[in-house]
This record gives sequence, structure tokens and C-alpha cells, in this order.
Amino acid sequence: LLEKWAVALGGGGNHRMGLYDMVMLKDNHVDFAGGIKAAVARTKAYLAQTNRMLAIEVETRNLQEVKEALQAGVDRIMLDNFTVSATKEAVEYIAGRTEVESSGGITRHTLVPYAECGVDYISVGALTHHIKGLDMSLKAL
Repeated sequence: LLEKWAVALGGGGNHRMGLYDMVMLKDNHVDFAGGIKAAVARTKAYLAQTNRMLAIEVETRNLQEVKEALQAGVDRIMLDNFTVSATKEAVEYIAGRTEVESSGGITRHTLVPYAECGVDYISVGALTHHIKGLDMSLKAL
């Protein structure tokens, strides 16, 4: 939580504070469910069954998965480890029909080219990956 606070203080934004803010279907969820269509369908059924109103984001690895996620009706598509040119192609295909996030390997040096592709969000894990946790354990004497 301290890392998220530090990002906010530095002018950045956190798209999720926790698992309760938005459903994020990662590649392992998609693979386990048998594909994006199945993963999204199961997620939508669960949300309806439990009366939860949460947005669904799907991590995609290629343009075919982007197409599947768009057809499944997700709220946000994450382009994971896409090159700048592949990102541009995906954004053009999506054409504003849902939110788009770039993620994976993006640094302060590559931030501008990704932003120029027209994505809505950019995840930069490097902001918090190098931080060491503070040991705040309590020991009984």
C-alpha cells in the first residue's frame, strides 16, 4: 500500500488498489479457462451470480487475443509485452471500443512512444519493482 501511495504522491495513478476494484484476467487464468471467451463468460456469470458490478480487464499476448477480448465485451484490454508497432496496430483495431492499457517492459525511456500509440493507460512496474519491503515485525522479548 505504501508503494501505491508513493506513486500517487509522485503524480502517478493506480488503476487498482486491490483485487476488489476490478477483475483482471491474467494469461494463466485465460489458459486455465480454455481461452479468453471462456474466461470472460465464467467471470461474467460469477459477477452476476454474486451481484457484483466490477469492470473486467483481460491481459492479451497478441492481436488474435485482442480480437477475442474485444468480442467478449471486456471493459479494458491490457497489451502485455507488445512492441510499439504491435501496440499501434492493436489500438487502431480496437478503435475506441474499449479502454486499452500497455504493460510489460515499459520504462521512462519507452514511455513516450507507447503513449503516442493512443493507449488509455500505461503500467510501469519499474516504479515499484525495485523497492525493498520495510520489515515492521514485532518481536516479543
